Amino acid sequence: MPQINQAGLDLIKSFEGCSLTAYADSGGILTIGFGHTGGVEPGQTITQGQADAYLEQDLESAEQVVQNATEIDLTPNQFGALVSWEFNTGALAGSEGMALINQRQFEAAWDDHFCLWIHDANGNVLEGLVRRRAAEKALFFSE
Repeated sequence: MPQINQAGLDLIKSFEGCSLTAYADSGGILTIGFGHTGGVEPGQTITQGQADAYLEQDLESAEQVVQNATEIDLTPNQFGALVSWEFNTGALAGSEGMALINQRQFEAAWDDHFCLWIHDANGNVLEGLVRRRAAEKALFFSE
């Protein structure tokens, strides 16, 4: 199975940041490490090694989703961008954007679907998500 490339990993790390103490994200979900949400308890702390291990586990899940949803060959940067998007949204499988990717309608996938995922749970535009979607799109279209 393909794995995320360094450019994709760097993108995820730069936008997720790393917190060794649990916090509530913009949607109120308890989060720790590099965006890890599974089984996080209030006040929980972890080591950097644990954060790295959680990231590796979470990336494997996101990579598997992208692999299973993809019907065409992707470049390493295309794969990395889609893994980042899935890692952040958890909404790639069965999405309109993925259907467009599989039809090689890349611009439409990003402009009409993926880049629209910039809102918090209350419908407010989050500038961090605007920047992240732009970075993911740029990575997808880079050599």
